[in-house]
Amino acid sequence: MPAKTPADAPADLLTDVPQQWPVHDVERIWNGAAPFSVRRDMVSVPGRPEDTFGRLVLEHPGAVVILAVDDDERVLVLRQYRHPVSARLVELPAGLLDVEGEDPLAAAQRELREEALLLADRWEHLLTTYSSPGLSSERISYYLAQGLSPAPDRGDFVPEHEEADMTTSWVPFGDLLEAVLSGRVSDGTTAQALLAYRHLHG
Repeated sequence: MPAKTPADAPADLLTDVPQQWPVHDVERIWNGAAPFSVRRDMVSVPGRPEDTFGRLVLEHPGAVVILAVDDDERVLVLRQYRHPVSARLVELPAGLLDVEGEDPLAAAQRELREEALLLADRWEHLLTTYSSPGLSSERISYYLAQGLSPAPDRGDFVPEHEEADMTTSWVPFGDLLEAVLSGRVSDGTTAQALLAYRHLHG
């Protein structure tokens, strides 16, 4: 027997619906030099202002991830130390939308040049997702970059700290996808980009 649908359910059950529950108080917990901040909202269920509860929110400017695929179906990957998880991860080029008003595609083009020293003739938007909507407002746009060529330089980007230790490699798409599915590569954005590409380009 099919599951019952609530009477007030939207016509399209597979579409996110914008909604804002009442916020009664906001506590600013942290602001720093980085383009992030943390706040604590006191929220209530609509129509029940007495039923309040706290929710932490990491305010995030958003980010882009670039899947660079060459004519031989190889993917450009980075290896970078990530302190919160105490691991050197296999990842794709990526970066923050930390330039005021910057278009995500322009940010993706900038990050590919800065991190991978590559330019691309063809760009395709793959998908856009929230990374962890229970905690963060981070929204990530994923792009496919093809028609690749070497960039003359990194622009005004100077790698520091973990990025100065970052390395790049070319790996076959199939090998990288198998490494993700087997758990040897665990970066979530890499997995999403690969699966979207496989779905769209077979």
